[in-house]
Amino acid sequence: MWLRFRRDRTGVASAVVVAFFLLVAICAPLISWVYGKDPYTQYGQERPGLLNEFGYPILPNGGISPEFWFGLEPGLGRDVFMLLVYGIRTSLLIAGAATVLTTLIGVVVGITAGYAGGRTDYLVGRVIDILLSFPSTLFFIAFMPVVESVFVSAQEETPTWLRAASLITVLTMFGWATIARLLRGQVLSLREREFVEAARVSGASPARIVFKELLPNLWTPIIIQATLLLPLFVTTEAGLSFLGVGIVEPTPDWGRMIQRGAEVYRDDITFLIFPGVAMVIFVLAFNLLGDSVRDALDPKTRR
Repeated sequence: MWLRFRRDRTGVASAVVVAFFLLVAICAPLISWVYGKDPYTQYGQERPGLLNEFGYPILPNGGISPEFWFGLEPGLGRDVFMLLVYGIRTSLLIAGAATVLTTLIGVVVGITAGYAGGRTDYLVGRVIDILLSFPSTLFFIAFMPVVESVFVSAQEETPTWLRAASLITVLTMFGWATIARLLRGQVLSLREREFVEAARVSGASPARIVFKELLPNLWTPIIIQATLLLPLFVTTEAGLSFLGVGIVEPTPDWGRMIQRGAEVYRDDITFLIFPGVAMVIFVLAFNLLGDSVRDALDPKTRR
Protein backbone atom coordinates (compact mmCIF):
# COMPACT_ATOMS: atom_id res chain seq x y z
CA MET A 1 0.00 0.00 0.00
CA TRP A 2 2.80 2.41 0.96
CA LEU A 3 4.66 1.78 -2.31
CA ARG A 4 1.51 2.38 -4.35
CA PHE A 5 0.81 5.57 -2.41
CA ARG A 6 4.36 6.90 -2.91
CA ARG A 7 3.99 6.51 -6.68
CA ASP A 8 0.87 8.70 -6.62
CA ARG A 9 2.23 12.25 -6.96
CA THR A 10 -1.17 13.81 -6.34
CA GLY A 11 -1.56 11.84 -3.14
CA VAL A 12 1.90 12.75 -1.87
CA ALA A 13 1.39 16.44 -2.65
CA SER A 14 -2.00 16.38 -0.93
CA ALA A 15 -0.47 14.70 2.12
CA VAL A 16 2.15 17.44 2.33
CA VAL A 17 -0.53 20.14 2.19
CA VAL A 18 -2.65 18.41 4.84
CA ALA A 19 0.38 17.91 7.07
CA PHE A 20 1.19 21.62 6.72
CA PHE A 21 -2.29 22.63 7.86
CA LEU A 22 -2.16 20.20 10.78
CA LEU A 23 1.26 21.52 11.79
CA VAL A 24 0.00 25.11 11.68
CA ALA A 25 -2.97 24.18 13.87
CA ILE A 26 -0.79 22.41 16.42
CA CYS A 27 1.84 25.16 16.50
CA ALA A 28 -0.58 28.11 16.55
CA PRO A 29 0.59 29.40 19.99
CA LEU A 30 4.22 29.12 18.89
CA ILE A 31 3.47 30.96 15.64
CA SER A 32 1.71 33.68 17.64
CA TRP A 33 4.75 34.05 19.92
CA VAL A 34 7.21 34.25 17.01
CA TYR A 35 4.97 36.58 15.00
CA GLY A 36 4.43 38.80 18.03
CA LYS A 37 0.65 39.13 17.71
CA ASP A 38 -2.51 37.30 18.78
CA PRO A 39 -5.97 36.90 17.24
CA TYR A 40 -7.81 38.83 19.95
CA THR A 41 -6.06 42.20 20.23
CA GLN A 42 -7.84 44.94 18.26
CA TYR A 43 -4.77 46.62 16.80
CA GLY A 44 -6.78 48.89 14.52
CA GLN A 45 -8.76 50.25 17.45
CA GLU A 46 -5.79 50.69 19.77
CA ARG A 47 -3.39 52.30 17.30
CA PRO A 48 -4.46 55.33 15.23
CA GLY A 49 -3.52 55.42 11.58
CA LEU A 50 -4.39 51.79 10.78
CA LEU A 51 -8.13 52.16 10.03
CA ASN A 52 -10.01 55.01 8.39
CA GLU A 53 -13.17 56.66 9.72
CA PHE A 54 -15.28 53.89 8.18
CA GLY A 55 -13.31 51.10 9.91
CA TYR A 56 -11.43 49.87 6.83
CA PRO A 57 -7.63 49.53 6.61
CA ILE A 58 -5.93 52.65 5.31
CA LEU A 59 -3.17 50.77 3.51
CA PRO A 60 -4.13 49.06 0.21
CA ASN A 61 -4.97 45.34 -0.10
CA GLY A 62 -6.67 45.15 3.27
CA GLY A 63 -3.78 46.72 5.17
CA ILE A 64 -1.13 44.17 4.16
CA SER A 65 2.29 45.33 5.35
CA PRO A 66 5.53 43.90 6.77
CA GLU A 67 3.94 44.25 10.22
CA PHE A 68 0.56 42.73 9.32
CA TRP A 69 1.25 40.00 6.78
CA PHE A 70 -2.37 39.38 5.76
CA GLY A 71 -3.73 42.78 6.69
CA LEU A 72 -6.28 43.88 9.29
CA GLU A 73 -9.87 42.88 9.91
CA PRO A 74 -12.32 45.63 8.94
CA GLY A 75 -14.06 47.15 11.93
CA LEU A 76 -12.25 45.59 14.90
CA GLY A 77 -8.79 45.78 13.37
CA ARG A 78 -7.55 42.35 14.44
CA ASP A 79 -4.62 40.67 12.68
CA VAL A 80 -5.95 38.55 9.80
CA PHE A 81 -2.97 36.19 9.76
CA MET A 82 -3.52 35.18 13.39
CA LEU A 83 -7.27 34.89 12.87
CA LEU A 84 -6.58 32.49 10.02
CA VAL A 85 -4.04 30.43 12.00
CA TYR A 86 -6.28 30.06 15.04
CA GLY A 87 -9.30 29.52 12.79
CA ILE A 88 -7.54 26.44 11.39
CA ARG A 89 -7.07 25.23 14.95
CA THR A 90 -10.76 25.70 15.82
CA SER A 91 -12.11 24.03 12.69
CA LEU A 92 -9.74 21.05 12.84
CA LEU A 93 -10.34 20.50 16.54
CA ILE A 94 -14.11 20.30 16.10
CA ALA A 95 -13.97 18.34 12.84
CA GLY A 96 -11.30 15.96 14.17
CA ALA A 97 -13.24 15.16 17.35
CA ALA A 98 -16.44 14.62 15.37
CA THR A 99 -14.62 12.37 12.89
CA VAL A 100 -13.17 10.15 15.63
CA LEU A 101 -16.51 9.79 17.44
CA THR A 102 -18.44 9.27 14.21
CA THR A 103 -16.05 6.56 13.05
CA LEU A 104 -16.11 4.73 16.39
CA ILE A 105 -19.90 4.75 16.65
CA GLY A 106 -20.33 3.86 12.99
CA VAL A 107 -17.93 0.91 13.27
CA VAL A 108 -19.57 -0.47 16.41
CA VAL A 109 -23.15 -0.07 15.16
CA GLY A 110 -22.43 -1.23 11.61
CA ILE A 111 -20.57 -4.38 12.65
CA THR A 112 -23.13 -5.21 15.34
CA ALA A 113 -26.06 -4.84 12.96
CA GLY A 114 -24.43 -6.81 10.18
CA TYR A 115 -23.21 -9.67 12.38
CA ALA A 116 -26.28 -9.97 14.61
CA GLY A 117 -28.83 -9.70 11.80
CA GLY A 118 -32.53 -10.28 12.49
CA ARG A 119 -34.39 -7.74 14.56
CA THR A 120 -31.21 -5.92 15.53
CA ASP A 121 -30.32 -5.36 11.90
CA TYR A 122 -33.87 -4.25 11.10
CA LEU A 123 -34.00 -1.77 13.99
CA VAL A 124 -30.59 -0.29 13.19
CA GLY A 125 -31.52 -0.04 9.52
CA ARG A 126 -34.64 1.99 10.31
CA VAL A 127 -32.72 4.33 12.61
CA ILE A 128 -30.13 4.87 9.87
CA ASP A 129 -32.87 5.61 7.32
CA ILE A 130 -34.39 8.23 9.64
CA LEU A 131 -31.05 9.92 10.31
CA LEU A 132 -30.06 10.01 6.64
CA SER A 133 -33.38 11.63 5.71
CA PHE A 134 -33.28 14.22 8.50
CA PRO A 135 -32.16 17.81 7.68
CA SER A 136 -29.19 18.07 10.04
CA THR A 137 -28.52 21.77 9.40
CA LEU A 138 -32.09 22.77 10.26
CA PHE A 139 -31.93 20.54 13.33
CA PHE A 140 -28.84 22.31 14.63
CA ILE A 141 -30.34 25.74 13.98
CA ALA A 142 -33.29 24.71 16.18
CA PHE A 143 -31.11 22.72 18.61
CA MET A 144 -28.69 25.47 19.62
CA PRO A 145 -31.27 27.84 21.17
CA VAL A 146 -32.63 24.92 23.22
CA VAL A 147 -29.14 24.14 24.53
CA GLU A 148 -28.58 27.79 25.42
CA SER A 149 -31.88 28.03 27.29
CA VAL A 150 -31.19 24.87 29.27
CA PHE A 151 -27.52 25.37 30.20
CA VAL A 152 -27.03 29.14 30.06
CA SER A 153 -28.98 31.85 31.86
CA ALA A 154 -30.39 34.79 29.92
CA GLN A 155 -27.81 37.17 31.45
CA GLU A 156 -24.77 35.09 30.42
CA GLU A 157 -22.98 34.54 27.14
CA THR A 158 -22.93 30.99 25.80
CA PRO A 159 -19.42 29.63 26.51
CA THR A 160 -17.33 28.54 23.56
CA TRP A 161 -16.85 25.03 24.95
CA LEU A 162 -20.63 24.51 25.00
CA ARG A 163 -20.97 25.60 21.38
CA ALA A 164 -18.07 23.37 20.36
CA ALA A 165 -19.54 20.41 22.27
CA SER A 166 -22.93 21.00 20.64
CA LEU A 167 -21.35 21.10 17.19
CA ILE A 168 -19.44 17.87 17.82
CA THR A 169 -22.57 16.19 19.19
CA VAL A 170 -24.76 17.11 16.21
CA LEU A 171 -22.09 16.25 13.64
CA THR A 172 -21.57 12.88 15.31
CA MET A 173 -25.30 12.24 15.68
CA PHE A 174 -25.94 12.61 11.96
CA GLY A 175 -22.55 11.42 10.68
CA TRP A 176 -22.25 7.86 11.95
CA ALA A 177 -25.19 6.55 9.90
CA THR A 178 -23.32 6.63 6.59
CA ILE A 179 -20.32 4.60 7.74
CA ALA A 180 -22.58 2.25 9.74
CA ARG A 181 -24.65 1.46 6.65
CA LEU A 182 -21.51 0.82 4.59
CA LEU A 183 -19.96 -1.51 7.20
CA ARG A 184 -23.26 -3.30 7.77
CA GLY A 185 -23.34 -4.28 4.09
CA GLN A 186 -19.71 -5.38 4.21
CA VAL A 187 -20.30 -7.54 7.31
CA LEU A 188 -23.44 -9.12 5.82
CA SER A 189 -21.26 -10.28 2.93
CA LEU A 190 -18.28 -11.34 5.04
CA ARG A 191 -20.19 -13.35 7.63
CA GLU A 192 -21.18 -15.89 4.97
CA ARG A 193 -17.58 -16.41 3.85
CA GLU A 194 -15.78 -19.69 4.49
CA PHE A 195 -13.22 -18.33 6.96
CA VAL A 196 -15.98 -16.92 9.18
CA GLU A 197 -17.92 -20.19 9.02
CA ALA A 198 -14.76 -22.09 9.88
CA ALA A 199 -14.14 -19.88 12.91
CA ARG A 200 -17.75 -20.31 14.03
CA VAL A 201 -17.61 -24.10 13.67
CA SER A 202 -14.33 -24.25 15.59
CA GLY A 203 -16.07 -22.67 18.58
CA ALA A 204 -14.75 -19.12 18.33
CA SER A 205 -16.73 -16.58 20.33
CA PRO A 206 -18.59 -13.75 18.56
CA ALA A 207 -16.05 -11.26 19.93
CA ARG A 208 -13.15 -13.25 18.49
CA ILE A 209 -14.89 -13.55 15.12
CA VAL A 210 -15.50 -9.81 15.01
CA PHE A 211 -11.99 -8.74 16.06
CA LYS A 212 -9.96 -11.50 14.41
CA GLU A 213 -11.93 -12.30 11.27
CA LEU A 214 -14.21 -9.38 10.35
CA LEU A 215 -12.46 -6.22 11.54
CA PRO A 216 -9.13 -6.87 9.71
CA ASN A 217 -11.12 -7.04 6.46
CA LEU A 218 -12.88 -3.75 7.17
CA TRP A 219 -9.92 -1.44 7.77
CA THR A 220 -9.89 -0.24 4.17
CA PRO A 221 -13.45 1.19 4.09
CA ILE A 222 -13.05 2.52 7.63
CA ILE A 223 -9.90 4.49 6.79
CA ILE A 224 -11.36 5.74 3.50
CA GLN A 225 -14.56 6.94 5.14
CA ALA A 226 -12.63 8.68 7.93
CA THR A 227 -10.45 10.57 5.45
CA LEU A 228 -13.56 11.74 3.59
CA LEU A 229 -15.52 12.68 6.73
CA LEU A 230 -13.03 15.17 8.13
CA PRO A 231 -13.12 17.71 5.26
CA LEU A 232 -16.91 17.31 5.15
CA PHE A 233 -17.12 18.23 8.83
CA VAL A 234 -14.75 21.18 8.33
CA THR A 235 -17.06 22.69 5.71
CA THR A 236 -20.18 21.85 7.74
CA GLU A 237 -18.77 23.52 10.85
CA ALA A 238 -17.79 26.57 8.83
CA GLY A 239 -21.24 26.70 7.27
CA LEU A 240 -22.96 26.63 10.66
CA SER A 241 -20.66 29.37 11.96
CA PHE A 242 -21.43 31.35 8.80
CA LEU A 243 -25.13 31.09 9.67
CA GLY A 244 -24.41 32.35 13.18
CA VAL A 245 -25.31 29.16 15.08
CA GLY A 246 -21.83 27.71 15.41
CA ILE A 247 -18.73 29.28 16.87
CA VAL A 248 -19.22 33.01 17.52
CA GLU A 249 -16.97 35.95 18.35
CA PRO A 250 -14.38 36.40 19.69
CA THR A 251 -13.23 32.81 18.96
CA PRO A 252 -11.43 32.73 15.56
CA ASP A 253 -13.20 30.54 13.03
CA TRP A 254 -13.08 30.17 9.25
CA GLY A 255 -16.85 30.32 8.92
CA ARG A 256 -17.05 33.54 10.91
CA MET A 257 -14.27 35.06 8.84
CA ILE A 258 -16.06 34.19 5.60
CA GLN A 259 -19.32 35.56 7.00
CA ARG A 260 -17.63 38.83 7.92
CA GLY A 261 -15.84 38.92 4.57
CA ALA A 262 -19.17 38.56 2.76
CA GLU A 263 -20.36 41.71 4.53
CA VAL A 264 -17.38 43.88 3.57
CA TYR A 265 -16.24 42.38 0.25
CA ARG A 266 -17.28 45.45 -1.72
CA ASP A 267 -14.82 47.62 0.23
CA ASP A 268 -12.21 45.01 1.28
CA ILE A 269 -12.19 41.88 -0.87
CA THR A 270 -8.84 40.83 0.59
CA PHE A 271 -10.37 39.84 3.93
CA LEU A 272 -12.68 37.36 2.17
CA ILE A 273 -9.99 35.88 -0.04
CA PHE A 274 -7.70 34.51 2.68
CA PRO A 275 -10.14 32.25 4.59
CA GLY A 276 -11.93 31.27 1.38
CA VAL A 277 -8.75 30.18 -0.40
CA ALA A 278 -7.42 28.44 2.72
CA MET A 279 -10.60 26.37 3.10
CA VAL A 280 -10.69 25.44 -0.58
CA ILE A 281 -7.05 24.30 -0.52
CA PHE A 282 -7.47 22.26 2.66
CA VAL A 283 -10.73 20.55 1.64
CA LEU A 284 -9.46 19.83 -1.87
CA ALA A 285 -6.16 18.43 -0.55
CA PHE A 286 -7.89 16.21 2.00
CA ASN A 287 -10.38 14.89 -0.57
CA LEU A 288 -7.55 14.11 -3.00
CA LEU A 289 -5.66 12.44 -0.15
CA GLY A 290 -8.71 10.31 0.61
CA ASP A 291 -8.95 9.25 -3.04
CA SER A 292 -5.25 8.37 -3.10
CA VAL A 293 -5.50 6.37 0.11
CA ARG A 294 -8.47 4.48 -1.32
CA ASP A 295 -6.59 3.65 -4.52
CA ALA A 296 -3.52 2.57 -2.55
CA LEU A 297 -5.49 0.33 -0.18
CA ASP A 298 -7.65 -1.17 -2.92
CA PRO A 299 -6.09 -0.85 -6.42
CA LYS A 300 -9.22 -2.41 -7.96
CA THR A 301 -11.14 0.82 -7.29
CA ARG A 302 -8.72 2.94 -9.31
CA ARG A 303 -10.34 4.52 -12.34
